[in-house]
Amino acid sequence: MKLRLLLLVCALFIALGTQAQNKITVAVAANMQYAIEALKTAFNKQHKIEIEVVLGASGKLTQQIIAGAPFDIFISADTAFPAKVQAAGLAVAPPRVYAQGILVLWTTLPGIVPDMRLLSTARVHHIAIANPATAPYGAAAMVLLRKYNLYNSVADKLVTGESITQASQFIASGNAEVGFTAKSIVISDAMKGKGRWMEVSRQDYPPIKQAAVLLKNNAGANQFYNFLFSAQAKKIFEQFGYIVQ
Repeated sequence: MKLRLLLLVCALFIALGTQAQNKITVAVAANMQYAIEALKTAFNKQHKIEIEVVLGASGKLTQQIIAGAPFDIFISADTAFPAKVQAAGLAVAPPRVYAQGILVLWTTLPGIVPDMRLLSTARVHHIAIANPATAPYGAAAMVLLRKYNLYNSVADKLVTGESITQASQFIASGNAEVGFTAKSIVISDAMKGKGRWMEVSRQDYPPIKQAAVLLKNNAGANQFYNFLFSAQAKKIFEQFGYIVQ
């Protein structure tokens, strides 16, 4: 009887371990909200691992990871936040850059053509931007505004979203006449054809190099993490407007 009970307990632990390996939780920067779904679909054609995605601003996700959130992988919108996670001793290996993001100026209101010169005019009352303290695309937009000597004249117009997703919602809804977001969002199937957008000069803001870091050393996490740097994943990143090497 004791032997049978022991075998049953062992079998239960093995089953629970297998189940755990078949599901991973990935913290994903908000600019990746559409690209991550395409990555999951491609990955799951080869590996039957359930991937739970938690979207948010990179800085907010970093805070959650340091506070003990049980994520397996962190896909950030920059390199600084993953480096902070590594410095806290929470990474299996150093972060790796998977793509470079592109900043765009976007509007969905008719009659408006996105242009940096438009921002300081009376035509624009609200400019959406992601929180520069926690969202790398917001930080890049702030650099851009200062480079064009626009910040002082538009500071009162800025409407700050918690993440690039929320900033994009302000623009998509028309609550902000114009705003800064990621190219990966405006060319997604969900947003394609809505309004007008323009790429701002890449020379006018620091390169948005986006890095991922492995947080847990398990089979499922390792497989998906390695997939992010595969040729197949690079094609998906390119489809969503990212620059890859």
